[in-house]
Amino acid sequence: MNQAAATVAAQWQQVLAYGDDRVDPAVPRTAYAQPRLRELYPAVSHGTLFLSRCTELPGSFVPVVYRKAEGGYQVTAHGRGRLGEVDTLAEAFALVVANLPEGCGPAVIGTADDVPT
Repeated sequence: MNQAAATVAAQWQQVLAYGDDRVDPAVPRTAYAQPRLRELYPAVSHGTLFLSRCTELPGSFVPVVYRKAEGGYQVTAHGRGRLGEVDTLAEAFALVVANLPEGCGPAVIGTADDVPT
């Protein structure tokens, strides 16, 4: 396993171990079930899971899943806006996968400037 893959795997283990005081545990578990998302670097802020194509800030973030107050989930991409609204986390993360940037591969060590274009 290369350094980037090891760093991502270690961060996933930490995020998957978070209690519900940090994030709904179903959120990282559902994202981790998607093989393409499992290769991205996870971080949690304000109860939301963010996935980046790199391990440092500034990140190169992929679409984000937000829980809607009235139920269901909204998927939003920076610079593109709302991608859709769905009922389940599985549908939400499938929408994230469907909207990954062209050529999106495993996270790299470094910042957004280090992500291949």
